[in-house]
Amino acid sequence: QVQLVETGGGLVQAGGSLRLSCAASGRAINNYAMGWFRQAPGKGREFVGSITWVGSSYYADSVKGRFTISRDNAKNTVYLQMNDLQPEDTALYYCAVHSGRSNEFTALYEYPTWGQGTQVTVSS
Repeated sequence: QVQLVETGGGLVQAGGSLRLSCAASGRAINNYAMGWFRQAPGKGREFVGSITWVGSSYYADSVKGRFTISRDNAKNTVYLQMNDLQPEDTALYYCAVHSGRSNEFTALYEYPTWGQGTQVTVSS
């Protein structure tokens, strides 16, 4: 069973940047797509972006052009580079392993394994 640990969250001013890391242990993730999601207070968990096992990435419209997902299979780690952060990006950010059962990368139900999340707070 794979375990995921997200790090790199914090407090940043609007316009700033953060890089989140998602380190996997217990199993190699190089053959799996990985997703990033976020959940703001009082809201549901939403898709941020995903990266396939071959490195193709997809993004929510709200972060396209500002966020970039990458992966280092040698380190069993996935990253979320976030630039030009805005107050509306404030949320708990989660990474997750895709099931591999479909090509549906935006749906929560396709991700059976999740990390505990890391908080990102953007001040105006």
